[in-house]
Amino acid sequence: MKAIIPAAGIGKRLRPHTLLVPKVMINLAGKPIIGHIIDAISKAGVTQLEIIVGYKNDQVEQYVVKNYGDLHPGFPLQRERKGLGHAVLQGLDDSDEPALIILGDTIFDLDFTKFLNLTHTTLAVVPVEDPRRFGVAETQGDVVMRLVEKPENPQSNLALVGLYYIKNQGRLKRAIEQIINENITTKGEYQLTDALQVMIADGEEVHTKAISGWYDCGTKESLLSSHQFLLTSIQTRDELPHVIQHPPVYIHPDADVKNSVIGPNVTIARDAVVRNAVLTNVIVGRYATVENVVLKDSLIGDSAVVQESARVLNIGDFSELKFY
Repeated sequence: MKAIIPAAGIGKRLRPHTLLVPKVMINLAGKPIIGHIIDAISKAGVTQLEIIVGYKNDQVEQYVVKNYGDLHPGFPLQRERKGLGHAVLQGLDDSDEPALIILGDTIFDLDFTKFLNLTHTTLAVVPVEDPRRFGVAETQGDVVMRLVEKPENPQSNLALVGLYYIKNQGRLKRAIEQIINENITTKGEYQLTDALQVMIADGEEVHTKAISGWYDCGTKESLLSSHQFLLTSIQTRDELPHVIQHPPVYIHPDADVKNSVIGPNVTIARDAVVRNAVLTNVIVGRYATVENVVLKDSLIGDSAVVQESARVLNIGDFSELKFY
């Protein structure tokens, strides 16, 4: 089965971390986001990849070819970012074969094997407090009656979260081509939600599947939440001299860590140097240096340097000294 992974975005909300790398290549728990996604879907039966690239596409292509070449990856280039529907179109063909569409910046905790063997086109949904930011499914039972992209007055709280099983990719291709030919846009873009609604209007039976394990990677806060989930399946590195580890943590074998307290929820990437530090819920990038600091809820990019001089104190009885 083919999987289509849109991965062309710039990742503006994650700057400065995406100034030099595309969002899907940010390292979480030992590998890029897109690597975790491909691992999960390939184990479930995906045998072909169409990764829609754009921003800094060479990094994505080199990583995927090196690590997943057996999945026959293709890399359609989305030269103009005209919306998710336009991106997905680059990876579709005219066949009546099924396809999986999964966003390149979203982690899912579900049984992909079952998801890939559904009998109808099916959209993953999650109830959310503010559906106005999403495509929304209005349903009877689990059958979709109507889809609306970013509705001002939503009639449902079931948000589409970036995972779609398409029973017949040729039908979706024709539906996207129709909205482009008729210039049907939402917020100025050709949306996948609008194309799926065209399919429903033409008689396609579309279902929803409610999921609970949905981890977006679009902001610093959501990235750290996704990181925590991924670390739950990572085995903590063997004991290191003069290092206390509070699992879960991932420390690359080539990282240099000494005299520190690491974890929980910490990734330290290849060739990073960590000295005299206390880290909690932190991602430390490749070749970064972190010394003499206490950090929590932090992202330290590749080759960044975070250092603080050791303090010398002479404090008398009943004194208080606080740092904020």
